[in-house]
This record gives sequence, structure tokens and C-alpha cells, in this order.
Amino acid sequence: MVGADPKFQIHHRANRVISPATQRHAQPRHAHRWRWVAVASLFVPLSFVLVQCGKAPSADMLAANAHATAGDSFEDRFPQPQFADRFPTPSESLVQQVALAPTQRKVRTEPVRVASLNPTLTLPRQTEREELTTLVSMKSSAFPYFGNNPRTDAPFLNISNGERKGRRSYGGRVYWQDQTYNDSRVLVHVPETFDVRKPGVIVVFFHGNGATLERDVRDRQLVPQQISDSGVNAVLLAPQLAVNAADSSAGKFWQPGGFKRFMDESATHLARLTGDPKSAQAFANMPIVIIGYSGGFVPTAWSLEVGGVPNRVRGVFLLDAVYGELDKFASWIEKNRTGFFVSSYTRYTKRRDQELMSMLREKGITVTENMDGPLRPGSVVFVQTRDGITHRSYVTQAWTEHPVKDVLVKMAASPQLTRIASAPSPANR
Repeated sequence: MVGADPKFQIHHRANRVISPATQRHAQPRHAHRWRWVAVASLFVPLSFVLVQCGKAPSADMLAANAHATAGDSFEDRFPQPQFADRFPTPSESLVQQVALAPTQRKVRTEPVRVASLNPTLTLPRQTEREELTTLVSMKSSAFPYFGNNPRTDAPFLNISNGERKGRRSYGGRVYWQDQTYNDSRVLVHVPETFDVRKPGVIVVFFHGNGATLERDVRDRQLVPQQISDSGVNAVLLAPQLAVNAADSSAGKFWQPGGFKRFMDESATHLARLTGDPKSAQAFANMPIVIIGYSGGFVPTAWSLEVGGVPNRVRGVFLLDAVYGELDKFASWIEKNRTGFFVSSYTRYTKRRDQELMSMLREKGITVTENMDGPLRPGSVVFVQTRDGITHRSYVTQAWTEHPVKDVLVKMAASPQLTRIASAPSPANR
């Protein structure tokens, strides 16, 4: 555990009182009684002072403290809990206050130690830790990317201004490489209950247009919180795509084997972040669930088509994201009848979702149009959400509140999917 902040330390100052009794031998014997009366009269007002020191702070003091510590909300339109309230950063620590007698309070700053019930156990014991949510730079993430756009086979960065390179989008807007396509960071979340020794799953989240990892994926869409609240033994990887731009480009995920390289690199980082470098092999074999929201459909589709890890992807979940690439989604569903596919949509993508449903039915694949019951191997589910559900809030409010959490819970509720997604890796044997 990170050392406690010095501001949380409690210091006690000892007050020493020298008794007047030390001068008793110099006093006349007949004044002894009156001297004790005088001493008692001195301690009476002092006791009142000590009582005042123990009084609760005034209302003005509490108001001042509240004003000093209150944080501004992220956006007035989205008054969500602040990130620091839920996920401590690596430089912070959670100081546990342990209630003792009414007159004293102790601050626990050392990590809690639990005695082993089986000292001969050879597997490393899971140590107590806090939830981890951090940003990690990965060279295999989507950007920077200097290759071609596979749709046109032309260079992705198609304009320049001196040495500065950029891209003119289909809508005619220019985005510069150093501002929009240069962030290699990945949002990584490891719940405190995650145990690499148990069957688990890696959730890869591809965000939509106009997004950043901290402001949107973490704080507004609450994806890390939904992973933790599901109770599933899962970790999260969310690569930064085009930064705060109306652009769905997949970058390195367009390349054959690009998704596999990303997952291979992430295994090393996850092993280091969870404190057990030997667990890299377990992460390298762990099943994957891909979630694509809105413009995230492009990296999702290409990762399924050319990513290089078809046998590890055991589930695909699209959140109002079927804007195109229907052939790639249909092909993956047809070839992977042991995984599940869920697409939840609003009126904005309704036509494309219905078209994809027709393609699948023509292939003889059963399609369900509700989310009742658990997900099973081969489940293909399309869910239309009611009017009034907005595209912007769709990651937190679709057919239900917190749909990412709901899909993971339904996945875990299926014994067949649990067995498929929990095949022991070499590190767990």
C-alpha cells in the first residue's frame, strides 16, 4: 500500500503540569489545609478550558471545510461522481479509520495482513490491493498510425503543412496527426476482486467519436465502474482512438494481426500491474469480449476480421454501433457459434441492424430480439431501445441502466459460456 499522506497523520502534544505540592515543605504547617483549597480553585477553570477544546467544530468551520474540499462536477449536464471518489490514483492511499473507544481514534496506515490457512500452498497468494485504474502507453495501440486506409488504399495521413501531417476526413474537416492521432495510451482497469488464478475475461472497449479516455470512457460512461459492479472476474482495456474527433478510424487495428499484437503487449502490462509478472501467460490465453460503442464499430469489425485471435474472442457487444461493416459482423457470427453477439440500437442505427438480422436469418442463424434470460453459446441478440434514450448516454442507459454490467452478468449466468470462457490457461494448471 502506498504510504499515507502526511496530512492524515495525527500528532499529539503532551502538556506537562507541575504540581505546587513540590513546594509543600517550605510552607507553614498551619497553612496546609488552605493551600489545597487554593490548588483546587486553580484547576476548576482549567477543566472548563479542556472541555471547550473537545467541542465539535462550529457550523462556520464545517462550511469552510466543505467549501475547501468540494470538487467541481465534470459537466453541468452530467453530474456524475468524480473519478477520485471511486478510483484512487497510484499516488493516493485509502486511510482506514478504525473506531475505538469514544475518546480516541486511531488511523491505520499499514496494510492489513491475513494469516495463511495453508502454509504449504505453492501458488502465490493474492495480496490485498485497491482497484487499479490507470493509463498505459502501448506501442501496439491504435495510434500513431502511418499506414494506409484500407478502404481507399491511400495514405491515412493525406495532407501536410510543412513538416506537419494530418488527415482530411470524409466530411472535409482536417485533423492533425500531432493533436488527433498521436495518443498511444490505453485505459486499464483491474477491479480489486480480480484474481488471475481464476477463470477470467479481458474486456476490450472501443469508444465512439468525440471522446477521450478520462473524460468520457472513465468519468461519463463509467465503463470501469460497470466492470467492477458486474462482479465478473474481468479486466478492462480501452485504447484511445481519434482524440475528441468525429472520426472512426481504426489505426493499427486495420492491419492484419494488429489486434493480436495489442493483446500480446497488454498481457505483459497486465501482469506487471497486478503484481505477478509470471501471470503474463495467463493473460495471453484469457478469453476476450469486445465492446464497440458508436464509431467504435470500425476497430471492432476489423479486429474480428483480420485481428488474428478469432478463437479467443468469445463475445461481441455493440452499443448503437451498426453503421456499417455488416459483412464482417455476419462472417464472425457465422464462424463462431460458441460465442455470443449482442447489438442494442436506437432509431439511428435501426435500419442497419434490421439489415444485419436479415443477413443472418438467410444463413439459417436464429436471432432473438430481447435480453430476457442469460446469454448462451451461439446467442445472437438484437435489442431495440425505446424512444427517448439518447445516443450520447447509451453506454449508461440503453434497454437497461448500465448495459455493460448487464451483459457481463448475463454472460456469467450461463454455465455453458462460463465453461467456454474459463478454460484453464497453463498458468492455472
